[in-house]
Amino acid sequence: MKTIDELIQDGVEGKRVFVRADLNVPLEGTTITDDGRIRAVAPTIAKLAAAGAKVIVASHLGRPKGAPDPQFSLAPVAGRLGEILGKNVSFATDTVGDSAKATVAATANGEVTLLENLRFNAGETSKDDAERGAFADELARLADLYVGDGFGAVHRKHASVFDLPARLPHAAGDLIATEVGVLKKLTEDVKRPYVVVLGGAKVSDKLGVIDNLLEKADRILVGGGMSYTFLKAKGHEVGISLLQEDQIPVCLEYLARAEQRGVEFVLPVDVLVSADFPDLKTKAPANPETVSSDAIPADKEGLDIGPKTRELYAAKLADAGTVFWNGPMGVFEHPDYANGTKAVAQGLLDSDGFTVVGGGDSAAAVRTLGFDEEAGGRRKFDHISTGGGASLEYLEGKTLPGLAALED
Repeated sequence: MKTIDELIQDGVEGKRVFVRADLNVPLEGTTITDDGRIRAVAPTIAKLAAAGAKVIVASHLGRPKGAPDPQFSLAPVAGRLGEILGKNVSFATDTVGDSAKATVAATANGEVTLLENLRFNAGETSKDDAERGAFADELARLADLYVGDGFGAVHRKHASVFDLPARLPHAAGDLIATEVGVLKKLTEDVKRPYVVVLGGAKVSDKLGVIDNLLEKADRILVGGGMSYTFLKAKGHEVGISLLQEDQIPVCLEYLARAEQRGVEFVLPVDVLVSADFPDLKTKAPANPETVSSDAIPADKEGLDIGPKTRELYAAKLADAGTVFWNGPMGVFEHPDYANGTKAVAQGLLDSDGFTVVGGGDSAAAVRTLGFDEEAGGRRKFDHISTGGGASLEYLEGKTLPGLAALED
């Protein structure tokens, strides 16, 4: 995989360099609530601009249905990217149309242009190779070189991620190089004990990674909505908690495999429950009740791990040599159900091991709860991934289309 430094060494001055970034940031109206992904790719963009390239940045945002949709416009991102870079970022109001062509043509050496949301064109996400390829052809006409640096999208077989690199000389950006290096430490060069913390809503989202990590991890700690399917598999009442009954057989299989392989598979011993889901807009007091995980009332829903589980998980993280965490422990958006996720974040920070926050809701949670990259002046997380889905698929052992496309 060619690096961006090698690309620059070959010469990029005056050349149009297409940077596929992942600028899929959360928005409230036109306000960006977490700019982590913009900050993550900014160094690659700045490096190319400093080398005299005409930098053409492209990304998706949200899930528009292959046509322009104002609520998913990247216009707010152009402004924030410019602030982070300390320079103006021109914005094209389409992807490959008249605005894109004119804006790219007007981009001078060392300047940066951002195209409108790639998913406003149906060809970006099409499953039809010809349609996707036709869109990639149009994108290729805008550029001379390609840099893949949108790690959060490399598990997608999309035109700008998979097809476009085949049409232009290409290299991996610094962000992708960093992400892949971290993932190799989680799969090839692991310092033990290796502890994996998995949360989030659905156990089905994590089956592949559990299946693969049962062969590699020393401990797997489970929380969040997915834990209730495992608790049900063990015969416990889970009330009205999130439950995927069709996944109970595979949960039982994984619990048995963990025991056979000597992998500690740790489930909550107590949970916070309520009869009502909390109001996430007003964040009104929810008055949760703490119960044993084998005694959840039939009319209550589990919404966070309890205090005994927080202590247990902190202890299981204390001696870790490597930690990978993906998925919150509860409804962290509400203060009454955020303590489980806070405890896991603090457990990673207190560990002397190599700590990785696996993107997605986990990355959002650590920032929302005040555990940003600097960790309040204390020890940092070693890495906060920009791609939750991509990280999980890599750890499942899958081939990621966007990475395969960057291989020489």
